[in-house]
Amino acid sequence: MAKKAAKKSKAKSKKPAKRAAKKMRVVARKNGANGNGLPKPSARPYGQAGKALEGVKILDFTHVQSGPTCTQLLAWFGADVIKIERPGVGDITRGQLVDVKGADSLYFTMLNHNKRSITVDSKHKKGKEIIERLIKHCDVLVENFAPGALDRMGFTWEHIHKLNPRMIVASVKGFGPGPYEDCKVYENVAQCTGGSASTTGFRDGPPLVTGAQIGDSGTGLHLALGIVAALYQRNRTGRGQKVLAAMQDGVLNLCRVKLRDQQRLKHGPLTEFSQYGEGVPFGDATPRAGNDSGGGQPGWILKCKGWETDPNAYIYFITQAPVWSPICDLIGEPTWKTDPEYATPKARLPKLKQIFARIEDWTTTKTKFEVMEACNAVDIPVGPILSMKEIAEDQSLRKTGTVVEVDHPKRGKYLTVGNPIKMSDSISDVKRSPLLGEHTDEILTDVLGYSKKELADIKLSGAITPEEKKQAAA
Repeated sequence: MAKKAAKKSKAKSKKPAKRAAKKMRVVARKNGANGNGLPKPSARPYGQAGKALEGVKILDFTHVQSGPTCTQLLAWFGADVIKIERPGVGDITRGQLVDVKGADSLYFTMLNHNKRSITVDSKHKKGKEIIERLIKHCDVLVENFAPGALDRMGFTWEHIHKLNPRMIVASVKGFGPGPYEDCKVYENVAQCTGGSASTTGFRDGPPLVTGAQIGDSGTGLHLALGIVAALYQRNRTGRGQKVLAAMQDGVLNLCRVKLRDQQRLKHGPLTEFSQYGEGVPFGDATPRAGNDSGGGQPGWILKCKGWETDPNAYIYFITQAPVWSPICDLIGEPTWKTDPEYATPKARLPKLKQIFARIEDWTTTKTKFEVMEACNAVDIPVGPILSMKEIAEDQSLRKTGTVVEVDHPKRGKYLTVGNPIKMSDSISDVKRSPLLGEHTDEILTDVLGYSKKELADIKLSGAITPEEKKQAAA
């Protein structure tokens, strides 16, 4: 009897859940959704159904490079990014490396497209009120201040979450929790502490940092993914969360193959490294590998025609085993295909310098683009060393939106990098970066709902006014 009663009780408990699910399906159908509760596929042409993050509101407390990289990417995907800046000063990069007098630097303009700028003094009582209203209005707060700076401003996680339980607070920091978490970190510091520098360069030279901004921009890209994931989870939980991207962590993630090699060292030498073929012993840490390919294929940078006067007349050449035969044919060494001294990857390892020297005899007779054309015809992977000038003038990159020309009211036309992620139904357009405080009135009235009188009072209060104007008014 007890078992029957339990079964009956269990069946009854399921009925309300089933009724609720059925009700949700009915509501979803009325709203135009399909059977699984999702909207029906849009009937609009691809690229005309709005952008991926349309409707998402970002409160941008970032400066310099790592944070702005993140928020710019979100803006390209359609988020409304409101950048808070200090009155009269703004993001420090506005005035760094200035090349056009009276205009924001390229450092700033190339990292802050598609955003709106509002000037607010966070230390001012009225300024704090404005920021709190923005927190209630927005979905995500992004910051890359020094550790503890946001807390000292009075905007702790607890306070932010109390104002807006749905708010996602996303941060770039130099290090994660641990002995170094309070340390400031810049691009090259991150490259050094994340494992990049120790594995970059030639083994007989010092560690090197790379020209790619893997510490700043790389971490900004990681943070953007974290934000999008948190927004997706919020659809299910209804609440925000903290998102942290540490620069050391981001660099290490990009250097994961070197951590792979560190573990492989315990089981013997790394046979794909050129030093193995040269008989140079390995130490106890992953060595610098020069231009060896990280994928286990021997590779080298070779001179091409014109190298004597052009510092970028070079090409990266990989001697992959599957294309060894066409390589031999191209360079005029057909006997190497069957010669036991050259026919196998293992046999070639001790002779890599000699082999690449012979390949270079061939590449120096052609331009890097001619080498690329000849090699790609037979599936040999090569990469010409493209200068920034060549990239800037590459019309194919203009057509894809990878390089974009933008017009600015104070500096005129300039080139910038477009969205590196292309989506067929969320077409990115690059709009110029905002002038300092350009959208202050617009945000205070249209977004936060302040009246004209309240706006006038705010201006008189000094909450959005540069310091020199406050002093003049006094």
